[in-house]
Amino acid sequence: MDIIDNFIGGELTPPADGDYLENICPATGQVYGKIPNSNDADLAKAISSAQEAQQTWANTPLEQRSDILLKIAQLIEEHIDELALAESLDNGKPISLAKQVDIPRAASNFKFFANAATQFASESHAMPGDAINYTLRQPVGIVGCISPWNLPLYLFTWKIAPALAAGNCVIAKPSEVTPKTASMLAKLCLDAGLPKGVLSILHGQGQQIGRMICNHPEIKAVSFTGGTQTGGQIATELAPRFKKLSLELGGKNPAIIFSDCDFEHTIEQVFRASFANQGQICLCASRLYIQREIYDKFKEALVKKAKQLVPSDPFNESSKMGAIVSKQHLSKILHFVELAKNSNANILCGGYQITLKGELENGFYMAPTIIENLAIDNACNQQEIFGPVITLTPFDDAQEAITLANNSDYGLATTIWTQDINKAHHVAEQVNTGIVWVNCWLHRDLRTPFGGMKNSGLGREGGNEAMRFFTEAKNVCIKYANTV
Repeated sequence: MDIIDNFIGGELTPPADGDYLENICPATGQVYGKIPNSNDADLAKAISSAQEAQQTWANTPLEQRSDILLKIAQLIEEHIDELALAESLDNGKPISLAKQVDIPRAASNFKFFANAATQFASESHAMPGDAINYTLRQPVGIVGCISPWNLPLYLFTWKIAPALAAGNCVIAKPSEVTPKTASMLAKLCLDAGLPKGVLSILHGQGQQIGRMICNHPEIKAVSFTGGTQTGGQIATELAPRFKKLSLELGGKNPAIIFSDCDFEHTIEQVFRASFANQGQICLCASRLYIQREIYDKFKEALVKKAKQLVPSDPFNESSKMGAIVSKQHLSKILHFVELAKNSNANILCGGYQITLKGELENGFYMAPTIIENLAIDNACNQQEIFGPVITLTPFDDAQEAITLANNSDYGLATTIWTQDINKAHHVAEQVNTGIVWVNCWLHRDLRTPFGGMKNSGLGREGGNEAMRFFTEAKNVCIKYANTV
């Protein structure tokens, strides 16, 4: 039995009351470990440790802070095989995906913000002949970082790295569904020389320890990635407390596919955008709007590829599709498919659970699913399914495509597929999402602002946006002496 403990004060520490939760492997459906079900006593210990470390860490020279973060990145790269295996075991994703995307990106997050620590600059504003204003950017203090289960180490480090780079101490909570790589990261941070108390990692349920972290008076800012409903609860509870708050929430992302697209390239990339990580990425395309001239051709090519994508053992290097993260989440996805069937939609492929053989027979696997003939207001077109399920809808012209794309409570990301650059610019400006990719998907520059509109979140992450979030701006005005 693999037992994970909290990380507090530079030590792996059992939960204060000895309460543990089961950790289940999605590939097998079997319990393989236990994690702390942390409570207020664990949080109090982490807060105390952070309070002792905060001032020293905030005053640590930038180059020294940067060197520690670079060392963490280096250690992540050195342990890529072990981390990728742990990610696959916890999440159900193909181990090849973890090796190629998740773990390298976690290292890149630390590299990027290690450099940002020494490059981040503030502003000055001259009042000619009278005064000079300059802006100090100081650490917020102790901050809370709460990350989801779909890209566990990738998104965990996306929050922790900028918070540390800006000079804050961090109380972090990974998802209770995928805790393993967060625990491994704790050991790497120690090996890299991160001072005790600068980072604490508390495991447990979101409604318990996650909520406690958000509401603790000593935690001055909260960065959360997860579901829109949970994000709404956090915003409601924290609004009267006037904490800094960053919410990266759900998506129901449209792909707008014009008839003049590069057909083969678009098929490959849209298919990847639809089913990567079993469709469990907030940025995945889930609503495909296809210009009518190529609708049937595109549909047939997409269905053919989907039928060839078969879930298999995620620990096998050749696997292209692994398991859904949990039994509960698989049930949710299948529920949406039933709603589509009851609406007389056409299930072009998939729509059912798959049972593998041997020790994988109790795992949580699902066939890639493509649905058409759904009303625009159908739940499958409006609510986040977060699985290997996409819907297809034809459109006639750019304005109709824009209208369809914007017909959603979400506004995270859009992909546009066309070889007409003027059309691409026009549509990109008109769609109401925080991110727009043209002829590509998940092509990330870590300097750019990341986040969504409407129910997809509040604020932006990445680059200077993250560094600004994890600092407080203080204006200093110096009046010139009257010497003339």
